[in-house]
Amino acid sequence: MSTEPVLKTPEVHPALPAEETRRNFIGGQWRAAEDGRLVQSHNPATGEFLGAVPQSGAAEVNAAVAAARDAFDSWRKTPAPKRAEILFRAGELLIQHKAELGELMVREMGKVRSESLGDVQEGIDMTFYTAGEGRRLFGYTTPAELPDKFSMCARDPLGVVAAITPWNFPLAIPTWKIMPALVAGNTVVFKPAEDTPLVATELVRLLAEAGLPEGVLNLVHGVGEETGAALVEHPDVALVSFTGSTEVGRQVAIRGAELMKRVSLEMGGKNAILVLEDADLDLALEGIVWSAFGTSGQRCTAASRILVQREILPELTERLVAATEKLRLGDGLSPETDVGPVINGVQLQRIHEYVQIGQAEGARLLCGGEIATEGDLAKGHFYRPTVFGDVDPSMRIAQEEIFGPVTALIPVADLDEAIAVNNATRYGLSTSLYTRDINAAYRAIREVTTGLFYINAGTIGAEVHLPFGGTRGTGNGHREAGQAMLDIFTEWKTVNVDFSGRLQRAQMED
Repeated sequence: MSTEPVLKTPEVHPALPAEETRRNFIGGQWRAAEDGRLVQSHNPATGEFLGAVPQSGAAEVNAAVAAARDAFDSWRKTPAPKRAEILFRAGELLIQHKAELGELMVREMGKVRSESLGDVQEGIDMTFYTAGEGRRLFGYTTPAELPDKFSMCARDPLGVVAAITPWNFPLAIPTWKIMPALVAGNTVVFKPAEDTPLVATELVRLLAEAGLPEGVLNLVHGVGEETGAALVEHPDVALVSFTGSTEVGRQVAIRGAELMKRVSLEMGGKNAILVLEDADLDLALEGIVWSAFGTSGQRCTAASRILVQREILPELTERLVAATEKLRLGDGLSPETDVGPVINGVQLQRIHEYVQIGQAEGARLLCGGEIATEGDLAKGHFYRPTVFGDVDPSMRIAQEEIFGPVTALIPVADLDEAIAVNNATRYGLSTSLYTRDINAAYRAIREVTTGLFYINAGTIGAEVHLPFGGTRGTGNGHREAGQAMLDIFTEWKTVNVDFSGRLQRAQMED
């Protein structure tokens, strides 16, 4: 990219092109890992080597946290509107480099170009939306119960925030964490997923170019078991904001509780689309295909369950299978591609194992169900979009997150059964309902227990000005985006000013 600064070439393993090796960003400087270990990044569609980044350990994490801690006092005292001006500049830079960022994302993460550009646009939207909060970090005033006394409250930043992010939205999700943390006056250590380090690096470059002071934002690459764990353990990290699997999130929550630090978790989903017999089936079909197979099913909001009233199940099944079989696999850079690869070989095998589990449980495989190996597809990690029928709600494929292009058709008798089945999982992120009945829609709004709910739309499509998050095993109650996003990144400070000139004792009788 044209914004990339000229760096001294780091020492790397001789098998890796030195000019393609990235570094950590600590205290305003690009640094190699102390021991020279590297993590490689490859194109999941072609196997092409894209570059390498440091495999950071405790030494790099300690340096990054120290830089963030040292920068905190000056940054928190910078007026919030001034902090926001830097984010506005960052948003402009993201717009200028949207095309390059989108193409890099296709190559590194695999999703098709239009989705990658949408990921970047979401990051742009979040950056501008959050920058606006620089003049809206509202507290409030309230009447005091004693005479000659003034009461108010305001938000204070926490300190050093650890942002640990996944690979499926390698630019959007980091902005959901970094931007509100920064505008609130915190400093940040950012640990991106090891599968998408290059997109993360470009985001940090642009934020640095926008004018962030040294140490305010730091980048440490590496794997979760080492780099992420070191961040969770560090005593100077006040908050760990984590998006990833429920299993890892539970470990983060347990350790965070032991260390008495704040933890914000966004984790898995087992989302459902409910289709009633009066639904517009053309509209419902479009929503199902997009929600189930967009991003190759690699979204926490992907629709992996389709709960259908029995009266329309045969027709919807036939149409869904036909539409699914038409989807074209391929490199996301090709305009002919509908569905790109999954992120890596480990995830490819995990998806296939779940398909085998579904068959063993008695579900009927209607289409897909195999790793694609013909032609150029053999170079990457491609799984054919898969639809199961005759699925019981208790089956593992109806209860466990697969995180791939697999969805399950589950028959239900009516809206009441659909809601009961929808709510009966360990997750509670996103639900959608297709119906023309306004009464049914409002009943479902009341009874569905997920954090996101859509009427006559799919389960995916978050907007940055609305709270994002779920219930049960999907998270620990906090929300990202929207007005709620500042809550996790700030502490409330209550202030009482007594100008009576005498001791006044609250709640005391004369």
